Amino acid sequence: MSSDKLKEIKQGKENWLEKRSQMKDRDFKFETVSGLPVNDIYTPEDIKDLDYMKDLGFPGQYPYTRGVQSNMYRGRLWTMRQFAGFGTARESNERFKFLLNRGQTGLSVAFDMPTIMGYDSDHPRSLGEVGRVGVAIDSLADMETLFDGIPLEQVSTSMTTNAPASILWCMYIATGEKQGVASEKLRGTIQNDILKEYIAQKSWIFPPKPSMRLITDIFKYAKQYVPKWNSVSISGYHIREAGSTAVQELAFTLADGFAYVEAGMEVGLDVDDFAPRLSFFFNSHNDFFEEIAKYRAARRIWARRMKEKYGAKDPKSLLCRFHTQTAGCSLTAQQPENNIVRTAFQALAAVLGGTQSLHTNSMDEVLALPTEKSVQIALRTQQLIAYETGAANVMDPLAGSYYIESLTDKMEAEAEKYFEEIERRGGVLASIDQNYFQQEIADAAYRFQKDVDKKEKIVVGVNEFVDEDEELDIELLKIDPELEQAQVDHLKELRSKRDNNRVNDTLDALKKAASGPDNLIPYILDCVRAYTTQGEIIDTMREVFGEYKEKPTF
Repeated sequence: MSSDKLKEIKQGKENWLEKRSQMKDRDFKFETVSGLPVNDIYTPEDIKDLDYMKDLGFPGQYPYTRGVQSNMYRGRLWTMRQFAGFGTARESNERFKFLLNRGQTGLSVAFDMPTIMGYDSDHPRSLGEVGRVGVAIDSLADMETLFDGIPLEQVSTSMTTNAPASILWCMYIATGEKQGVASEKLRGTIQNDILKEYIAQKSWIFPPKPSMRLITDIFKYAKQYVPKWNSVSISGYHIREAGSTAVQELAFTLADGFAYVEAGMEVGLDVDDFAPRLSFFFNSHNDFFEEIAKYRAARRIWARRMKEKYGAKDPKSLLCRFHTQTAGCSLTAQQPENNIVRTAFQALAAVLGGTQSLHTNSMDEVLALPTEKSVQIALRTQQLIAYETGAANVMDPLAGSYYIESLTDKMEAEAEKYFEEIERRGGVLASIDQNYFQQEIADAAYRFQKDVDKKEKIVVGVNEFVDEDEELDIELLKIDPELEQAQVDHLKELRSKRDNNRVNDTLDALKKAASGPDNLIPYILDCVRAYTTQGEIIDTMREVFGEYKEKPTF
């Protein structure tokens, strides 16, 4: 390596050290089990053969390949979340408190299918689904119960909701008001990623145009009143769960992100008004090194595109901050204890890839919602990585690896090919309308299954190392079917006691606003404060916006 290049690297390190010196480390001894000291970062100066090394830069420096913070986990560990919610708000509140008491550092709410699809619990389509795969939330009363005894100014909450995100977010804001917590102090994330619903998960309500309007309305409202909130969690997780490859997950997720940036700018927002509060949600699958390279490539692509194409000036707009969840689709009903090991590898990949937040799946989630025992094991998995493996002691420890760097470059190049194809087709919305994403994912899922069927890909316990005499010997969580009727009765009582004249007035105002250009969030908030139900609010907007119908693939 030339002397000029060495000087450049040393100068870069000096600049980094100056910024690094201003950041406080956790009160923790950073060393190996043998007592050997661990540097907080390794650079080309630590490598004997420098000729092959690229100038990778440093954590917290553009283009952020090595991480979004200068001290990464030395300053603060990732937020440990467990996706939780089942039955009624009261049962889910108890699970939240169980997890918080065992060291979880952030909440993540799972809603049931009626809530996700915008139906109240007493709707005919909700029959048999209330509280089954998440918590049933019909009104502000349920949200108040869900967070009863949990001070919202002290906890960060993620809510996995998309089509009805604006309503559930307003319920959370109103719950904060009831607790005396100003919206300016609320921290958390709403997924609010409707594009990936059209692409992969399929839980949409409204057509794309009004759906995007709701999202940009949230951008505007959050900037002014809820500045610490992540207004979209751009999700590749469900794209991967639908069967995509890692490259497709990377490319399609970032393409969705670019579409949200363009939508915000089209309604008159400066990119730096909302981009700092955009976050991402990635999957962590089984191919250990590919997953790590995916996260590194995502940071680099996002930073460059935000700076060079969209003209972002705020450094925070360039940061690809992301939550990770281990791969639910990789879990197997056969030999379910193996899922503990799968999850541990996937979680470690997310940490080595620099995630800001992590959910670890429980071993029994392929069979049912997790029991307290299995969810505690999943949480302990994160704590073991954090405190026993040494993985959190050094930033981007795999930087400079021949394999990691070449794989990161290759994933970036393959993603760029997808960006070009999406642009050629007219952008993300046009590509959705053409079923381009849907077909690409379906083809990838088909190829993977063929490989499994031919044993060209081995799934332990499924197509190899099979236990023919296996008997399921784990306790499963069962949802009491009587909870559904209790939720319906609670909803009936709410409707009889609230001020229904006020409810009707707020719905009329919302309908009028939806027909015009006003920001809808204040109107939805008024509905929520009157204990109008989610289904009533959705039905009112559906009258104006209509419903989305997907075109057939074939």
